[in-house]
Amino acid sequence: MSSEDNLLPLIIEPEQLADHLDEPSLLIIDVPLRAESYGEGHVPGAVFLDHRLLMRGEDPAGSSVPNDVPTVAALSRLFSSLGLTRDTHVVAYDDEGGGWAGRLLWTLELIGHTRSSYLNGGIHAWREAGQPVSTETQAPTPSDYEAEILHPEVAIDRPELLERLDEKGFAIWDARSPEEYRGEKGNNARLGHIPGAVNMEWTEAMDRENGLRLRDYAELITKLEALGLTPDMEVVTYCQSHHRSGFTWLVGKALGFETMRGYAGSWKEWGNRDDTPIEKP
Repeated sequence: MSSEDNLLPLIIEPEQLADHLDEPSLLIIDVPLRAESYGEGHVPGAVFLDHRLLMRGEDPAGSSVPNDVPTVAALSRLFSSLGLTRDTHVVAYDDEGGGWAGRLLWTLELIGHTRSSYLNGGIHAWREAGQPVSTETQAPTPSDYEAEILHPEVAIDRPELLERLDEKGFAIWDARSPEEYRGEKGNNARLGHIPGAVNMEWTEAMDRENGLRLRDYAELITKLEALGLTPDMEVVTYCQSHHRSGFTWLVGKALGFETMRGYAGSWKEWGNRDDTPIEKP
């Protein structure tokens, strides 16, 4: 779908969203890290989404990774409960600078719903811009949404990642902390990083002096290029659970990177197996 079909661009500012709050095709979703954040004040008209519903969860049989993509049936239930339709334009935001909002937008891209935007900086930027907040719970109008994985290339699984580690033009962005990347910290059977991955912690892409909005694009491009990540490459991003890397996936999209992919299994899968190669500096 071309950007002309979209009501709003991928990254929008509080003022832009404020001008469209009454737009009937808009579905504003608050997907905070802290559930209480919604009750403390949200964008008027925004519905609440529990971020845990964006992940598969524990399998009683133990056969899947808890942070993997939910089943198609679970995604259909989730997006129906939120009132998503094919014509809806989703605006996502959170209370932490874009992690869970990014994971939501990544999930929407996976099912082919490209009418979506991120409120730059989330609730922090919204408040700092002096925009009104509501403490009233907004009940969604349920729909009958049938999800399908229409863009599987937005994700990457462990077998494909393993196969392509040394491929030219293929790069891996580790969005975790430097300590996790170096293997000094973590709650996994094995510590370190995926071979060949470069590290730029997700918060490095946020401007702390500007309501947690994305940093200046030219600065970000320069920083990423210095790490060997360029817009013409196929870039896979991961963290511990594809939450922090939900934001780095979004950053790559905003910067115009040709191919951004998310590894939903992330280190929770990779670092808890004994058949995956691991690097430490």
